[in-house]
Amino acid sequence: MSTALFIVDVQNDFTEGGALAVTGGDAVAAAITRHLAAHAGDYELIIASRDWHDADGDNGGHFATGEPDYVDTWPVHCVAGTQGAEYDPGLVTDAVTHHVRKGQGQPAYSLYEGATDGGETVAELLASRGITEVDVVGLATDHCVRASALDAIEHGRRVRVLTDLVAGVAPDSADAALAELAHAGAVLAESGA
Repeated sequence: MSTALFIVDVQNDFTEGGALAVTGGDAVAAAITRHLAAHAGDYELIIASRDWHDADGDNGGHFATGEPDYVDTWPVHCVAGTQGAEYDPGLVTDAVTHHVRKGQGQPAYSLYEGATDGGETVAELLASRGITEVDVVGLATDHCVRASALDAIEHGRRVRVLTDLVAGVAPDSADAALAELAHAGAVLAESGA
């Protein structure tokens, strides 16, 4: 078995009622939980990421000091230790083998930009287990899912985006992200869960 599952940023601030809520976020959390119940044994590693921004400062310009542009600057979200940074309650994380935090004091979109509490990077985790394939799920399709999947491709992994287990900020940008990922070599498929 040489497949990993990336669960990207299924956090309270990105699901309904959060600071940067994605429509359908709660449904994605529940669907990923069902997928894990049926398929956790299919994966050598299950890596879940969370934005984990510093409470002080603008996190390298990531937090808007005025009006956010929603491209490079954003409202305050996923501050370390707050309820908004916790996993959505619909996501059961019992099967997760590694938890990764990213964006501590700086912008970070890709799961590859994070590390475990022990300091291991995602690239190191995958290399140590000989992972060749990665399934990617989570939030948001057009931002952190996109960045994480592109990085996995760049690192030489075969990538499958499970399209029924992602949700985007906006339909047009989510569709564009999926098209970009397919063009980069990702397989777009449904989970079958």
